[in-house]
This record gives sequence, structure tokens and C-alpha cells, in this order.
Amino acid sequence: MRILIPIVLLLAFAAAPAAALDRKPRKKRKARTETPVQMAPAPQAAPMPEPEPTLDSAALLPPPERVDDLTLGLSAAQADSLVAAWSERQRQEAFRAFFENYVLVDPPAGDTTPDSVYTHRLRALASPVQLPYNAIVRGYINRYVDSRYGTIGRILGMSQYYFPLIEDELIRSGLPVELRALPVIESALSPTAISPMGAAGLWQFMPSTGKSYGLEVNSLVDERRDPIRSTEAACRFLKDLYAIYNDWTLAIAAYNCGPGNVNKAIARSGGKTFWDIYDYLPRETRGYVPAFIGASYAYAYHRQHGIQPVAAPVPLSVDTLRISRLMHLEQIASTIDVKMETLRQLNPQYKLDIIPATTKTYTLVLPQRNVAQYIAREAEILAKDSMYLKEYIDPANLDKKRQERTGTVYTVKRGDTLGAIARRYRVTTAQLMRWNKLKSAHKLRIGQRLRIEGR
Repeated sequence: MRILIPIVLLLAFAAAPAAALDRKPRKKRKARTETPVQMAPAPQAAPMPEPEPTLDSAALLPPPERVDDLTLGLSAAQADSLVAAWSERQRQEAFRAFFENYVLVDPPAGDTTPDSVYTHRLRALASPVQLPYNAIVRGYINRYVDSRYGTIGRILGMSQYYFPLIEDELIRSGLPVELRALPVIESALSPTAISPMGAAGLWQFMPSTGKSYGLEVNSLVDERRDPIRSTEAACRFLKDLYAIYNDWTLAIAAYNCGPGNVNKAIARSGGKTFWDIYDYLPRETRGYVPAFIGASYAYAYHRQHGIQPVAAPVPLSVDTLRISRLMHLEQIASTIDVKMETLRQLNPQYKLDIIPATTKTYTLVLPQRNVAQYIAREAEILAKDSMYLKEYIDPANLDKKRQERTGTVYTVKRGDTLGAIARRYRVTTAQLMRWNKLKSAHKLRIGQRLRIEGR
């Protein structure tokens, strides 16, 4: 055992220098692996230096023209088309949202609907215009929501075009927007409607009343049929009537029969409200306020009666141009992609299709999609004046054209009956049959065009 211990110690001392020799090379190898990290990159691995710009480089050229963020490089016609699509979507959405967000939703009503339901619904239409419910009002509600007539469906379709411009003017004038129902009961939203007494347009102005409120009425132009100008005049007229009576039902009655008749009814009855003087008013005016309430109800609650809007026959997105030269609408229809009937519907104030812009400018309403097309081809349109206006220089030709255009044309739609069309235009079925040479009142076809004389 004593011999083994010195041997072990001797071996241990001998191994120590060997271990030290083994560790030194490892340190050198470790140093070699770290050295390249600190060294500069090899020449062949260095990135190529960027060339310095020269005097004729692209940097000295003017920057490319910035694309307008609004049009995104689209042509004027394409931009107009996008604006039209946006505008139509806005109107349709506003129409839909009104009934979904602001009108009470309850189960569909039938003939057995109790009076309390109608009363509750009318009260829900909070308005400065009183909308009471009684048996007379119910009779007019039933008339408007009766599917056999089809009146409110067509009115709902037209309202998407006319109500926004009517509401804008009512709000601008500080009047209740519920007064939009007045042109519904006056003309069923037909700007070419003419009463047997000679009242015309959406708001059914008599010529003298229209002129007193600044509307132009002559052989070529009848601004009573202009939706914008007639609405402005109607708002001024309604403000004057409300200033007299300080009561909207009396003002509405006076709009129909004149303040003189309302004053006489007040004097004879001693009453102060429409229902107080009801029996003393002219027969037509007695139903005027109830009809107004019925139309307001039918517009708001048509869904509860299963009524669907008919598509509007006019473009919902339009724009207005100022015309400073005599022009026939055919000059436009024969040049750009707009039908003559569309031009007439959008510009009903021009009785003979002539814009008489000789001493002042007049408006021309076009579908939004066609405005850029009109501007691009305006010179070509104006150059056609001699082609389309020569026949109107002779006064005899003017009289002939006036006789040809003293009517309107109605296109038969699904569900129409001759009786319903006659009631809509306040004529008789016999007259419609005579004007259109119809042998049977029960044989109408969809798309058939019926002429209504004297409209």
C-alpha cells in the first residue's frame, strides 16, 4: 500500500502538464473562431456601392402627376356613374331606414283592426300637424291602403324621388316635414296632373296663385309643374296661411279652398278648429284634411298592410345644368344616351319640349350618369337647333304641337285596371276607352300605353 501511494502521486503530476498542453490548443481554436467576427468583411462579400446620380438622371425630371384621390384616375363619365350609384343607394337606404327606425312595427292590420290600433299608430307619428282619428279618417285610410286601387304603391315609388327634394325645402322653410303628404292628396305625386278647374302640378296651383308666388306660366313653360320651383312657392304659400290661422289643419284646409271660404266657415260656425267648422266648409274641403291624415298614415304604415313600393319610373340620382340657348329636348335625346320620355319626366315644366332660353337661363335636369356625356357633346347638341326648332318658328306649328301635348301617356303595369287608372287621373273609364279606342275595359296588357287627354 505504501508503494502504491507514491506511484499514484507521480502519475498525477505527470498528467497535469499534459492536460495543460491539451487546453492551450483549444484556446487558440476558440480565438480563431471569434477572430473573423471582428475582422472587416472580405472584399468579395462587400455590397456593390450605389452609383452616384448624374446630371441627366431621372431624379432631375418633374415628378409624375398625382392621381386625384377622389376620382382615382377615372373619366368624368365613370365618376358620374359612381356618384349616381352612391346617390341612389343613399335615397333607397334613407327610405328603408325611415320605416324601420321611426315607424312603429306591429302585426299586419286587416279589416278587423280595432280603432285603438289606428289611434295608437297616428299618435306615434308625433307631429306639429294634428293627426286625430275618427270614422271619417278611417274611411280615407281604408281608401289609401286598399290594394285594389294600387295608389299608395305607386306613390311610395315616386316618393323616393320627390320626397327628398320636398322635405329639403320644407325644412329650409321651417315647416313640418309631414306637409310632404299634401302633394300626395293634391296630385298623387304626378307633376303633370291637371284638375278640371285648371290647377296643375304636384301642388295643384291655379294659374293666378302660381303667378302671385313667382311661378312662370305661359305657352312654353309652366313652372307649376316644376317640382323644385312649385315646392318653393308652396312653402311660401303655406307659411302665409299658417300666419293667418296659427293652426295647421285650418291652413291645410285654406290651401285647398282658399282662406276666404275658411273665414266664412269660421264666421258661420263660431268654431276655431277644422272639426268645429267641418260642416260649413265646401264639400271637397271637408275630406281634404281627413285625406291628408289618411295619406300620412298609409305612407308610414304601408308595410302593416302588405303594400310594396312600385319601382320609381325616373332615375333617383340627377343633376341640374343651366341652359342659356334655345333648345329642344330632342337635341339631347338624339345625341346622348337619354330617352325622350326620361327627359320629359325630369323636366315636366317644358310643355312643348322646348327650353326657351333666349333672354334668361333655364334649368335642365339630367340623370347623373349622363351629365359628363352631355358636357362632352354639348357643341354637337347645340348644333342641332336648326334641325329640331325650325318647325316651331311658325306660330301655327306651335298651336299644333300644343294640341298634341295637352295630354299625358300612362304605361300599364302589373295589377292595373282601367277603373283604377281613371280614378288616378280623375277621368272616367268611358273617356279612357274613347281616347284609346278600347273595345273592352277588361283587356289591358302590361306595357300598354294609354293616352289621357287634357292632363
